[in-house]
Amino acid sequence: MTHRVRLHLTYARMIVLGFLTIVLLGGILLSLPIASKAGVWTPFGNALFTSVSATCVTGLVVYDTYTYWSLFGQIVILLLIQIGGLGFMTMFCSLSIILKRRISISERRLMMQSTGTMQIGGMVRMVRHIVIGTACIEGLGAIFLATRFCPILGVGRGIYYAIFHSVSAFCNAGFDLMGTFETFSSLTLFSADVVVNVVIMLLIVIGGVGFWVWEEIWYKGIHFRRYDLHAKLVLCTTAVLIFGGALLFFIFEYDHSMKGMPLGHQILASFFQSVTPRTAGFNTVSLSQLSGAGILLMTALMLIGGSPGSTAGGIKTTTFTTGILGVLAAARQDNSVNVFRRRIDNNTVRQAFAISTVYLLALVLGTMAICSMESFSLQSVLFEVASAAGTVGLTVGITPMLGLGSKIILMVLMFGGRIGGLSLMLAVAQRQNVVPINRPAEKIMIG
Repeated sequence: MTHRVRLHLTYARMIVLGFLTIVLLGGILLSLPIASKAGVWTPFGNALFTSVSATCVTGLVVYDTYTYWSLFGQIVILLLIQIGGLGFMTMFCSLSIILKRRISISERRLMMQSTGTMQIGGMVRMVRHIVIGTACIEGLGAIFLATRFCPILGVGRGIYYAIFHSVSAFCNAGFDLMGTFETFSSLTLFSADVVVNVVIMLLIVIGGVGFWVWEEIWYKGIHFRRYDLHAKLVLCTTAVLIFGGALLFFIFEYDHSMKGMPLGHQILASFFQSVTPRTAGFNTVSLSQLSGAGILLMTALMLIGGSPGSTAGGIKTTTFTTGILGVLAAARQDNSVNVFRRRIDNNTVRQAFAISTVYLLALVLGTMAICSMESFSLQSVLFEVASAAGTVGLTVGITPMLGLGSKIILMVLMFGGRIGGLSLMLAVAQRQNVVPINRPAEKIMIG
């Protein structure tokens, strides 16, 4: 009986169960009176929502993080962000390395699936690089942010704020403590601060490109031609989305949400708003003042998200690019998808279209379900659903006012977005031993 249960507990399902365990534990801790500043029990539904948002590195909140949660609650949220960003298997393997415990082949395979790497060899080395690299990058980010926060908040609080926001940015979480100035204000008060903007953007991008790309850059330096196809696609797609998104945001918003800002301030804000929807959740302009075009642009960027094996969520950059290349190949009636003098495997192309379809269906169904229960506009609900599915955390301000049913839908979307479309499909799908049969082919009309 035990043997049968083990057979059905696939690696994808183990990842899902691991995240569920962390989410439930976080919800219990955040519901305790010690977690709130008022010293009262937090409704478990809201505590669980916060735990899901932190573990899935999303950033959607029902309470302002600074004004509602005590120091204990904030630290629990920070730990959930760190665990969720790196992945519980990375944390587990790190602990095993520290305790000098041998990591089994099964654990290495689970680690490979969790981090999105493509080979099982060198897994322990990669874990070391991930942990050390994360500590160094978050540490440097905290040092630079402390130079801006300490003069305003004092040394102790300034350092704490710097660490919190550095971890939140690198893990693409979007949680902030700026409620000390104004509730739910995110980084709008620092919209003209070049140091804060640049540091946060760099942390988001570095955290969002993926651990595998780190390895490529570490061993191959800046020699782009030597990178494998995955790294090339990630870096090129990331650059196009950042600069293209910034240009479009500037065009759409210079006379709306950025009206009255100096030109330099507008350019800085455009780049920040281009980076943060991919899936960080900070904002330096008022989202309630966005134009319709600006909202659609940010919704698209939120759905695309970061890269595989990173701290980010969303469809992922390589999935998006593979889908676009697949469409172009179909238009040319080409049987293969080629880029950088390499051919992308046909199974990978099918998976890209499958993942994109799953996310789009989740977006449509989630939006329809919430619209049927709430009185908010379609535009606002669509933005919130895309933010949850892409594990972004940007909001037009309606999340705290949603009912329990709508919050449950957002929690499911956040969880699915963090686990990933492919992993979730593998976890839900039941493997069956089916005799392969090549059925007769027949054409249908499409298009």
